[in-house]
Amino acid sequence: MASILVVDDEKIIRDGCERILLKEGWQVKTASSGAEGLEHLKASPFDLLLLDLKMPGLSGMEMLQQVKELYPEVIVIVITGYATVESAVAAMKAGAYDFISKPFLPDQLRIVVRRALEKKALEWEAELLRREREKGLRKIAEEKSKIKTIIQSMADGVLVIDHEGHIVLYNPAFLRLLKIPAFPFDQTIDDLIAQEEWRELGRHIKQVQEGTPVSLEMARGGLTLMAHITPVRSEEGEFLGTVAVLRDISMLKAIDQMKSDFVAMVAHELRSPLASIEQQLAVILAGILGEINQKQQEMLGRAKERTHALLNLISDLLDLSKIEAGFVVQHKEPICIEEILTKVVEILRPQAEAKNIALELTLPPSLPQLLGDRRNIEEVFLNLVSNGIKYTAEGGRVWLSGGIQGSYLLVEVGDNGMGIPAEDLPHIFDKFYRVKNVQTRRITGTGLGLPIAKRIVEAHLGTIEVQSQVGVGSIFRVYLPLNLSA
Repeated sequence: MASILVVDDEKIIRDGCERILLKEGWQVKTASSGAEGLEHLKASPFDLLLLDLKMPGLSGMEMLQQVKELYPEVIVIVITGYATVESAVAAMKAGAYDFISKPFLPDQLRIVVRRALEKKALEWEAELLRREREKGLRKIAEEKSKIKTIIQSMADGVLVIDHEGHIVLYNPAFLRLLKIPAFPFDQTIDDLIAQEEWRELGRHIKQVQEGTPVSLEMARGGLTLMAHITPVRSEEGEFLGTVAVLRDISMLKAIDQMKSDFVAMVAHELRSPLASIEQQLAVILAGILGEINQKQQEMLGRAKERTHALLNLISDLLDLSKIEAGFVVQHKEPICIEEILTKVVEILRPQAEAKNIALELTLPPSLPQLLGDRRNIEEVFLNLVSNGIKYTAEGGRVWLSGGIQGSYLLVEVGDNGMGIPAEDLPHIFDKFYRVKNVQTRRITGTGLGLPIAKRIVEAHLGTIEVQSQVGVGSIFRVYLPLNLSA
């Protein structure tokens, strides 16, 4: 509710103004002199002052000057009667908002006062908005300062590029990891790609600008770096720029290599004695050393199965060690994918027939040859088809199909088996990971087949992905790039 002070030496004017304004719901106080009016202003705040210019003692103009000096937030409307228009104009130049001439009608007074109070309300709202804006700007400045401090202190290297390809931010760690000197922000990624030390990273940043995130390992000055490059988009999907984060994984790679070397050494040392044990168990089971009873045969049979499973695990561990050491594609040659898939089907058909599973191969004619390691490519599909047979119930179906998709040769291996739960899908290519439930409990395996298959495909610059639904089945898709065609 607005509060109004009426200062006039004429009682009839004071009383009239008070009566009119009170009816409008405003709070009103009156004063008969300038000095009394100043006391009221000192005692309590007012939104509006109705001030007579011609009063004995402290004149209206003198009071106006003091009010503007001491209480600038108060809106002043001057009341003129005997004064001239020039006096009212002078008062407005001195800071009065408006004037009203005696005698005036109630409606005239209401209009002038309401207009002044509306101005007061607008000024107050504008002040609130200004304060909020200043507060917001201060908060933004503080947040920007915090973010900048955090980025500058990060051990990981950070590079930010806008949608036009200009460098807008990098931190000291980025320069340290790449072993490059500081450079100006106005450079574009195209300018930097021309430099040898930028070529690999810059090429992948350009690739990310076209759509998909990229993760890659980089060797730089004795360090192994993991680079994660991601596009930044607005809520509407508009491309805003690219962020590259570099992390030094040299220590992790060294530890992983030590672990792989140890596993390979242990596996190599165990393979010969275990193979000897398996052979001796086979000799005993064959009855060459004498007859054995049914109970002995069952126990020795289980021991031979376990030994064979250990040998398979050791073989997988050694294969994985070779792959991790980079010895994957050792014998590149033109290979016909139809020949390989036909051979895989022939090898695994007895296993499928034992479970009454239909094993089907469907390929279009004249698929292009690929340049790769025949044995390793064969191992990929042996693993995928064997898994399909293992995890499909009797009377089910496993199929292979192929074709050209864009710049890739695509081979699909599908089944209508038990399927993979959604929570397990992100982990099935992890080493030693196996889906554990009631259905898979009796199915043996090392948990290394899919990781080995994935690394072989990636070593051929391809990709492997899976689509699966519990109770429906799984489809593994292997993409091999056609630019490796012979």
